[in-house]
Amino acid sequence: MIVEDHVLVRMGLVTAANDAPDILVVAEIEEGSQVVEAYRSCRPDVVVLDLRMPDMDGTRVITALKETFGQVRILMLSSYGGGDDIGRAMKAGASGYVVKGMPLSVLLDGIRAVHKGHHYLPDDLSNRLRQQESSEISARELDVLRLIIRGRSNKEIASDLGIVEGTVKAHLAHIFAKLGASDRAQAIAIAIKRQLLQLD
Repeated sequence: MIVEDHVLVRMGLVTAANDAPDILVVAEIEEGSQVVEAYRSCRPDVVVLDLRMPDMDGTRVITALKETFGQVRILMLSSYGGGDDIGRAMKAGASGYVVKGMPLSVLLDGIRAVHKGHHYLPDDLSNRLRQQESSEISARELDVLRLIIRGRSNKEIASDLGIVEGTVKAHLAHIFAKLGASDRAQAIAIAIKRQLLQLD
């Protein structure tokens, strides 16, 4: 089952998968909110799931599938290949992760590997995930980094996250230390270079 909100991308994925002799697409879904019912109807062996959809985030779809059906084999598909996105998807329960810009053969290999019960991460994505994990940037520190990129002041970050300004300053100190950065601009540059987060 392929879940992708962009119709042209979805059509290309369906065609490529159906052209493989050992893969058959049994359903193509446009919206994350439709996935649970579609899965119940056709019980696919593998779900190829877009990470970012307008109506329902891919990680929420994973959670809904796992809560409803238990073990579901999911290959995450995304335009974003940063360590933060990969980590979120894998922690949510995805069995693999591929990026849309990769060759179609990588996607097909991923489908086959996940179908066999294996985890699938191409080498460069595996390296990005390791970099993200080794930096030990916490989820809350990533929240702070995302708001710094948007130009928020410490006071605005505190308001957005529901914390006091002193806690924001503490988070910033930890972020600078972990990234080896001396200021906000350098922290942003390092985080983007390591693909800990993406510029949307």
